[in-house]
Amino acid sequence: MSVLTVTAKGQVTLRKDLLRHLGISPGEQISVEKLPDGRIEVRAAHPTGRISDVFDLLKRDEAPSLTIEEMNEIVARGWAGQK
Repeated sequence: MSVLTVTAKGQVTLRKDLLRHLGISPGEQISVEKLPDGRIEVRAAHPTGRISDVFDLLKRDEAPSLTIEEMNEIVARGWAGQK
C-alpha cells in the first residue's frame, strides 16, 4: 500500500511505480471513480474510439482509391521534400 501526501492545493502526485503499474505514460489520462465508504478507484483511461474510426480520414470523396504503390510513391516524394 502506498501513502500519498495531499498538497495545499488539494493535489496528489502518483509515484512512478504506481503509474508504471497502471501502464500510464506522461501525457496519458487516468479515470477516477468514487466508490462507497469514501474510497476511489484509479484506472488507466483507455481510448473509447475504434481503429475503424480512423479509416474515414483517408477517404477521398469522388476520387478513386489509391493503390499501396501510389501511397508509397507519395510518401517517398514527401520524405524527399518533393510535391
